Amino acid sequence: MDTSAMGPISVPERGEEYLTLDALCEIAKLLTGASDPIARMPSVFGVLAGFMGLKHGALALLQEGDRPETLRHGRHVNPYTIAATASGGPSQPSSCRAIPEKVARHVFRNGVALVSCDIAAEFGPDALPPGIEDSRQAIIAVPIRDQANSPFVLGVLCAYRCLKDNGARFLDTDLRVLNMVAAVLEQSIRFRRLVARDRDRIVQEAREAIRMAAETTAAPEVDAPSEALEGIIGSSSAIRRVIGQIRKVAGTHTPVLLRGESGTGKEVFARALHALSERRDKAFIKVNCAALSQSLLESELFGHEKGSFTGAVQQKKGRFEMADGGTLFLDEIGEISLEFQAKLLRILQEGEFERVGGSRTLKVDVRLVTATNKDLERAVANGSFRADLYFRICVVPIVLPPLRDRKEDIGPLAQGLLDRFNQRNGMKKRLHPTAVEALAQCNFPGNVRELENCIARVAALSPETVIHADDLACHHDHCLSADLWRLQSGNSSPVGGLSQGPLELPVLGSRPASAPPPAAIQPPAVPAPAVPVRTAPADPDAAEREALIEAMERAGWVQAKAARLLGQTPRQVGYALKKHNIRVEKF
Repeated sequence: MDTSAMGPISVPERGEEYLTLDALCEIAKLLTGASDPIARMPSVFGVLAGFMGLKHGALALLQEGDRPETLRHGRHVNPYTIAATASGGPSQPSSCRAIPEKVARHVFRNGVALVSCDIAAEFGPDALPPGIEDSRQAIIAVPIRDQANSPFVLGVLCAYRCLKDNGARFLDTDLRVLNMVAAVLEQSIRFRRLVARDRDRIVQEAREAIRMAAETTAAPEVDAPSEALEGIIGSSSAIRRVIGQIRKVAGTHTPVLLRGESGTGKEVFARALHALSERRDKAFIKVNCAALSQSLLESELFGHEKGSFTGAVQQKKGRFEMADGGTLFLDEIGEISLEFQAKLLRILQEGEFERVGGSRTLKVDVRLVTATNKDLERAVANGSFRADLYFRICVVPIVLPPLRDRKEDIGPLAQGLLDRFNQRNGMKKRLHPTAVEALAQCNFPGNVRELENCIARVAALSPETVIHADDLACHHDHCLSADLWRLQSGNSSPVGGLSQGPLELPVLGSRPASAPPPAAIQPPAVPAPAVPVRTAPADPDAAEREALIEAMERAGWVQAKAARLLGQTPRQVGYALKKHNIRVEKF
């Protein structure tokens, strides 16, 4: 049909039904696939407010766990909390007035939606949310049902509609939209609760497995072998216990997880474990997982074929192939990404893999030793570490003691490190007993690594052959350990690690009486930069416009950046710019 003579076709302006569809589309994007739908609800409420004018949104959820019912007005009532509000923030008690208690109880008890066209008149002025200015408000509250048991209501979703300018005409649409959001949210919440229960079960099983493994491998101190291992210096009860565990598991093919703070010598113990095993004549290969990107780590461990990616000019064997028949030591195993954890599972279970860009399946026989200073149980609980991989590597966990728990070993360790320094540099320096005594008074938050640096520094700078206590850095206020302790902001170790916790401040040797101890030294106060404060206008629309302009200015008038600053989507920011007639600056 020829339309040239019909003139221009008029396109209807986008009406309210289009904004409703846009709102549902944005909400579906936010909730679909979200690992924590509750955390996304403030953004959902922002969409409802920006596109449809539904403000002061809130979500109430029944409390989980075996909590007893409370008795109120002679009736048993299940307790609930306000899990999310439009302003964000942590979970709040039901008395915070985000949802009127009478409204929430009605929906929880009856399982039907509630729409009140005048909430102040029907439920009293206290039913209005805090900070609201216009008392002419309608409330829409819908139930979030458990589909597995439809009479059961697990939550209430509500929002407020201002009745100014004939706002009551939108209530039917508001009710339909909230019911749709509740249906999507129900699936997400139910999935989240199932995952949370599985995580709790996995963590409990992991703790039980660690306890049983510790009981199996731990040896009484009287039976611990007194002879040291190659490269391991110390005779304390803590180090003898670790040596006993190493000797017991060395003769097996069981994966071992070495755990301890940074600087406790995890690689040294991994080498000792390899030297005691039947694989001692084969290769010992080490990889620091934290030092490589995910793509490079995959190529390093599995190898790659020629031409598999840019720069792959020849075939390369991976570390698993190089360690065939021997031991592979993966340090900082807790730093690998979730995607690479899935790739690591197959070779740990089947001993099979393919090179990057290859199709031929290779089979290897490798003894795996891993190490970490992270709390893997916490990582499993928050979803940053796979539980199935955790159980693959944490068969026999061995916790390496920090140096502050084996202070009797500081003297022999310091002398051994000095002997190594002398051998490398052709010197003949030695420690005076006063220097050994001063070193033994330090807690060494950096453990053996910090002790090694301390010895190397004083040996390089000491003018005499004999190193005295006065030559140590801590006697000249140059101790790195003291600097770390001065800069820390809490009770945890400034170095970090698995077994960190509240620690005593290090004793840094004798000081002049006028000098305060490290605990009393505070960092100089740095004045905060002056930040211009804008006075919030009394009109909510004006305040919203002011906040939008400020965010756009901070983002260089880039809508995507401003959306991140405001916690909104770029579509919301674009709609708000049109709503407030704000001209976008172009550079």
